[in-house]
Amino acid sequence: MTEFDPAPESDAPQRRDQEGTDTFGRVYDVVLGITSPTAYTEIAELADCSPNAAKKHLERLVEMGIVRADSNSRPARYERNDGYLEWQEASRIATDLSLEEIIDRVEALEAQRNEYEAQFETTNPTDVSVVDHGDHDTIHDRMIAVSEWQGLTRDIRLYELARQLSQNDGHLIPA
Repeated sequence: MTEFDPAPESDAPQRRDQEGTDTFGRVYDVVLGITSPTAYTEIAELADCSPNAAKKHLERLVEMGIVRADSNSRPARYERNDGYLEWQEASRIATDLSLEEIIDRVEALEAQRNEYEAQFETTNPTDVSVVDHGDHDTIHDRMIAVSEWQGLTRDIRLYELARQLSQNDGHLIPA
């Protein structure tokens, strides 16, 4: 194998979910699945490609804004850019729904958020203690409620971004 081969020499079979996927696609899929900065060598192993190929594709993903790099670490570490993924999802919402549907959805989500704020007597889900309430069932119910509340907060942010995109012909601010 030369240092520029896209895949390491290996007798190991490719994982079923990687069959038919090119090296870039495998690196992209791995990056979407990681949750913390990860060395490019580990990403290469997970993507079943050479470290050089992984690094080349990771740099391309950095240029595209999909990935962030910490090139000061040795070896270089990469992580997905959640902001890019949120923008992509908001853009899809703006394309799939009318402005009125987006506004209606935001209003419904805000009403649900207001219910959680009233239930827990705070405007911030991270202020809620879930373990200070005795029995297992109550703790479990509170954990689920706080998790759903945090999801609502994210959804409101996405739909608000989608509203801005929809109102401004795909731009965040008026042209």
